[in-house]
Amino acid sequence: MNTHAELGDASIQARKTAGIDEAGRGPLAGPVVAAAVVLDPNQPINGLADSKALKHEIRVSLKNEIQDRSIGWALGFASVEEIDQLNILQATLLAMRRAVINLGVPIDMALVDGNADPGLDCLTKTIVRGDTKVAAISAASILAKVARDNLMVSASKDYPEYGFDRHKGYGTREHMFALKQYGPSKLHRRTFAPVRDLLVNDEVSGKG
Repeated sequence: MNTHAELGDASIQARKTAGIDEAGRGPLAGPVVAAAVVLDPNQPINGLADSKALKHEIRVSLKNEIQDRSIGWALGFASVEEIDQLNILQATLLAMRRAVINLGVPIDMALVDGNADPGLDCLTKTIVRGDTKVAAISAASILAKVARDNLMVSASKDYPEYGFDRHKGYGTREHMFALKQYGPSKLHRRTFAPVRDLLVNDEVSGKG
């Protein structure tokens, strides 16, 4: 069953269009990851939806289908350092631009989740909650989410004390307890309030 409302704009359907979305704007640690996907209209994928609404096993299964059946797909990353230097919005838009550059498929149009234009060299349409409305954006959200989750699971091997494999860097109670106990790691975003406040407190108390 198709979970998406059709966009109804025939001109959009006629173009080679990429859906673009990101994962990881909210966490306290780790990079932000964007994905760009050009779906093949001759190989529809059932079950595409906002990645946050899907169980992990379903996301992984859909990720494999998207990669196998799409005309093209790619990921783009912005590092923790870039997030702290640019701010999370600008780092997200940078990751989106990198995903499109990595796509390797010329596109006529980009459909971007949200309301911020990443500044691509093609016609761009921003769509609030696009990951619930447009199949290509849903596909991009799934690829970005699975890729970022995998990165955080891998990071937990180097930083097991933080539990990144469980919370993926979000500010859960477990994560906050570990952050206060062990201090920030190299993966933590130092401009994000809980991390920044902890660093300030450590400097005031002479721990920094």
